[in-house]
Amino acid sequence: MKLAEALIDRADLQKRAAQLEERIVRNMLVQEREKPSEDPQQLLKEFMEVTEALELLIPRIHRANLSATLPDGMSLTAALTRRDMLDLRLQVLRRAAATASERQTRYSNSEVRIQSVMPARDLQKQVDVLAKTRRELETGIQQLNWLTELPA
Repeated sequence: MKLAEALIDRADLQKRAAQLEERIVRNMLVQEREKPSEDPQQLLKEFMEVTEALELLIPRIHRANLSATLPDGMSLTAALTRRDMLDLRLQVLRRAAATASERQTRYSNSEVRIQSVMPARDLQKQVDVLAKTRRELETGIQQLNWLTELPA
């Protein structure tokens, strides 16, 4: 199994676990003399099976992330961390650029004039550079995901 397939399986199992949790909670309480639409004990059993499958799959994914490397020698784990930090930087820079480019409406000359302390253009240039770096990194990560075999 390729790492990319394992990641898809993990996402499916996580989604299934969340759905089962909702179904369990919805069926825990009923009015007197009523029956739940689904058996919560059966749902709970199914939830436990899904989480056991996740418990087996996730360490295999982590081992693959630690052993796989990008062409530049960066481990997949380090690449994922770098991607997360690029996402964080991009989020803040995009918000700063949007705020810096906001136009303030003044209804009279006596109102206080608000102006940006940083040029939106400079911030947007930084966003563009980081976004390109992130796209290139993501491409490398995805390629490696489809080339890496999941360890046993």
